[in-house]
Amino acid sequence: MAQPVVQTIHRDPALFWWILLPITVVMILTGILRHYAMTLLQSAPKKQSLPQIRQQRSLVRGFNLRQNANVLTPTSFQARKAYMVSSYQEGKFLADPESRGKPRPNPMSDPAAMEGMMGMMKGNMAMMIPQTLIMGWINAFFSGFVIMKLPFPLTPQFKSMLQSGVGTRDLDVRWVSSLSWYFLTLFGLQPVYNFILGSNNAANQMAQQMGQVNPGAGLMGPEQDPDKLFLSEAENLEVLQHQWILEGVEDRLLAKLAV
Repeated sequence: MAQPVVQTIHRDPALFWWILLPITVVMILTGILRHYAMTLLQSAPKKQSLPQIRQQRSLVRGFNLRQNANVLTPTSFQARKAYMVSSYQEGKFLADPESRGKPRPNPMSDPAAMEGMMGMMKGNMAMMIPQTLIMGWINAFFSGFVIMKLPFPLTPQFKSMLQSGVGTRDLDVRWVSSLSWYFLTLFGLQPVYNFILGSNNAANQMAQQMGQVNPGAGLMGPEQDPDKLFLSEAENLEVLQHQWILEGVEDRLLAKLAV
């Protein structure tokens, strides 16, 4: 059987010191500076009033009741369902009951919403400006260089990701260009930032934009009508088909033991 041809490229060892290492160091330092810049630009979070917190938590409570209804007995579920549905429909959990049924104000006129938009804009600027400058620096000085070879095989689908800026179709997919190394460090340095700055850092802006998986997150934004959200949640609870997880557990256990 014919052995596959091993592609060999004779590279200058100085590429490691003059291209790969500088790009890596610059990306790490940029992430650290971004963390401290975001720390300085962030304003102190505005404290919410007790009615607003109660309004948000009440909506999450209905969501959790639907998600975990099967662990409640039918009697307990029906009691909670009746209380939550009636409270939602009567607007007992609204932070401002007097505004019920009135049109929502323009979010652009809300100081809290404008402050949130300014914070988001600051974060985007702190992310985009350094990366634009670094990418221009790499394109100006290191464009077209092949700087390293990965020690493990890859499928051809990775060629466009690992060999950006290198117009050679026959090059082995394991070779990495300088521009591709920039993108790899951009998305792969989060463990380094966690080690240097701690897990709660602002260096990885991409991870922050994705946000955390929270069932209550995004349920009630400043532009949404809380009364409509409560009525929608009440309707979801009314149509929910409850099935207790321990229904007929004795018969199921005896049937399993009989086998």
